[in-house]
Amino acid sequence: MIRAVLPHPILSLGLFGASLLLSGSTAAPSLALALLMALAAPQIMRVLDVEPVRLRKPLTWLSFAVVVARDVIRSNWEVALVVLGLNPSGDKRVSGFVHIPLEMRNRYGLAVLAVVITSTPGTIWVEYEDATGVLLLHILDLKDGDDWAERIKNRYERRLMEIFE
Repeated sequence: MIRAVLPHPILSLGLFGASLLLSGSTAAPSLALALLMALAAPQIMRVLDVEPVRLRKPLTWLSFAVVVARDVIRSNWEVALVVLGLNPSGDKRVSGFVHIPLEMRNRYGLAVLAVVITSTPGTIWVEYEDATGVLLLHILDLKDGDDWAERIKNRYERRLMEIFE
């Protein structure tokens, strides 16, 4: 019964909350619009035949969120230093592209990884080749000894595979 009304309950909850946050109000019209979005969007997703997301291991989600938050804060600091020309190590800044072979194939996990990488200042998800599973990243400040493949695989991919696969 509940799946008939809410085929994607996490999406419904997210849309309801986002709508209220964006409107900045809990007045009746804002609540009505949020409820309408929360009920209508999942029905559209049902017509599109999108497979429901299966989230596993909530503690892994929590540790993943902490790692991402810490990385975003650290990266903001490092990019600010680069932009301001304050390079504590004195090394010349080198930008470049890095190819990273991924094991993960779950589209939801890849979508979350894309959002995380692109949200982290100094990194941009450029391309993902589905046939080979190779991700192409652009890195603002490549440093000698930085192993981006290991960083992405150990910090993000491993946790996302636990959650989605």
